[in-house]
Amino acid sequence: MISNKFSDNLFQLIKSLEKSEKRHFKLFVKRSSGNDDLKIIELFDALDKISIYDELLLFKKLTTIKKPQLANTKVHLYKQVLASLRLLKSADSIDLQLNEQFDYAHILYKKGLFTQSLKILDKAKETARVNQKVNFLLQVLALEKRIETLNITHNMQSRALQLSNEVDDVNMHIQNISKLSNLAMLLHSWFIENGHTRNEADEIKIKNYLEFNLPKKGLDVKGFYEKMYLYLSLNWYAYIRQDFLMYYRYAQKFIDIFEEDAALIRIETGHYIKGMHTLLNAHFVLRNFQKIEIVLQKFEDFAETDRVKLHDNFRTQAFISIYSAKINQHTILGTFSEGIKLIPVLLEKLKEYELFIDEYRVMLFNYKIALLYFGNRQFDKCIDFLQIIINESNQGRIDLQGYARLLHLLAHYELGNFELIEYLSKSAFRFLAKKENLTEIEKEMFKFLKKSFSISRKEMNDSLLQFLEKVKKLEKDPFETRVFAYLDIVSWIESKVYHQTMQEILQTKSLDRKNRIYK
Repeated sequence: MISNKFSDNLFQLIKSLEKSEKRHFKLFVKRSSGNDDLKIIELFDALDKISIYDELLLFKKLTTIKKPQLANTKVHLYKQVLASLRLLKSADSIDLQLNEQFDYAHILYKKGLFTQSLKILDKAKETARVNQKVNFLLQVLALEKRIETLNITHNMQSRALQLSNEVDDVNMHIQNISKLSNLAMLLHSWFIENGHTRNEADEIKIKNYLEFNLPKKGLDVKGFYEKMYLYLSLNWYAYIRQDFLMYYRYAQKFIDIFEEDAALIRIETGHYIKGMHTLLNAHFVLRNFQKIEIVLQKFEDFAETDRVKLHDNFRTQAFISIYSAKINQHTILGTFSEGIKLIPVLLEKLKEYELFIDEYRVMLFNYKIALLYFGNRQFDKCIDFLQIIINESNQGRIDLQGYARLLHLLAHYELGNFELIEYLSKSAFRFLAKKENLTEIEKEMFKFLKKSFSISRKEMNDSLLQFLEKVKKLEKDPFETRVFAYLDIVSWIESKVYHQTMQEILQTKSLDRKNRIYK
C-alpha cells in the first residue's frame, strides 16, 4: 500500500522521476515557454521540493498560481510530464515506437495519403512480428482493411484474402494469449488470497479450474507469449499444489524461451526478472544449494546492466527478487549471523522504493527479516517485525499471516514469556481455525506449547522427542509441506532436543547435503 504522503497522483509521478527525467522535462516545456508553461514549471519545482503532499505547504511555495487555478494547472502539468517521458523513453520501448508509427500511419490515412500510410504500416507490422507483438498486429490489420475498402487497387481480391487470413491467424493467437494470461493472473490471485492447497477439496478445485481454462488440445501453442503464459500458469498451478519438481521444471522452461532469443529479454524484461525470481525460489524449496549460487550470480550481473538500472520498475523488481533470494539462501544454509548484515541495506532500499513496492511484498520481507533474527537468536527484534505483520497487514496471504503468528509464539517461547504464550496460543489458534487454514503440524505445535506450561524439565525432553517424531511423519504429507517452506519447525525442535542453536543444526544439515552431492 502506498503511503499517504504519496496520495496525490501528480506528486507521486514527480517523486518517481530521475534527475535526467526532470532535466529533460524542463527542456521539453521551455521549448514553447507560454504563460501556462511557466506556471507548470513553478508547480513542478514546488512539488519537487516538498517531501509530503500538503496543499497548505504547497501554496507557500507558489507565487503565480492561485487556489482556483491549481486543479487545472495540475492536470496540465501531469499531461506534460507524461508527454516528456514518452519522448524520452520512446527509443527504449518497442511498444512506444510501434504506437508512434501507427499514429503517423493514421494521420496519413486521415489525409487520404493511403499509399504512404500502408508503407508505414508494413514496416510497423514487420517490427511487430519480429518482436512478437501480436496485439499490435490486430490494430494495424484493422487500419489496413479500412484503407483497402477506400482505395481500390488492381490486386484487391488477393489483398483481401491475404488480410482476411492474417486477421484469422492473429485472432487465434490473441485468443490463446488472452485465455492463458487470464489463467496465470487468476491463479496468482488465488494464491495471494489462499496460499497453498490445504486439502483434497482445494486440490480438486485447482485441477478443475486449470483444465477448464487451458486451451483445448490440438490448439497450436507456438508463439512466445502463448508459451510464456502457459508456463507461467503451470508454474503457479504447481506452486499452489506444492509440486516443487513441476514448479522447477516450468520455471526453467520459462527462462529457456527467453534465452532462445536474447532480444526477448529486452522486450519483456519484467517477465524475465519474474522468471529468474521464480527459478531461484524453485531451487530454494528444493534445497539446490549450488544452483542457487549460479542463478543468483547470473541474476545479479543482469541487474547491473543499464536495461535494469535505468528503469524504475525493473530496478525495483530486481532488488526485490535478489534480496529475497539472498535471505532464502541464508535461511537454508543456517548463516543467520551473515544474513542479518543484509537488513540495514534492505530497510534503506525498502524506504527508497516505497513508492513502487506493494504491501504484500513488504509483508513478505518483514517475515523474512523476522526469520533471520529468529535464527540468530535476536528474538526481541524478531517479534518487532512480526508485530508489523500481525497488527498492520490487510487480508492478503492469510497463510503468511498465520505463519507470522506461529513464529511469534516460538519467539516468546524462546524468551521464556510463558505468561503471554497461553493467551497468544489461543489467539493464533482462533485466527487459523477461523480462516480454515490450520494444518496438523500446527495443531501438534499448539498441543506441545499447551503441555509445556505444566511439565518438568525431564518431561520436557520426552515431550520434544514425541513432538519431533510426529512432525517428521507429517513432513511426508503433501498438504503439510507448505508449513516447512516458511517455518523450519523440524530444525527448531532438533535445536531444543540436541541443545544446539538453529544456526548450528542447519549448517550441519547443509554440510551433510553438500557432502552427499560431491560423493
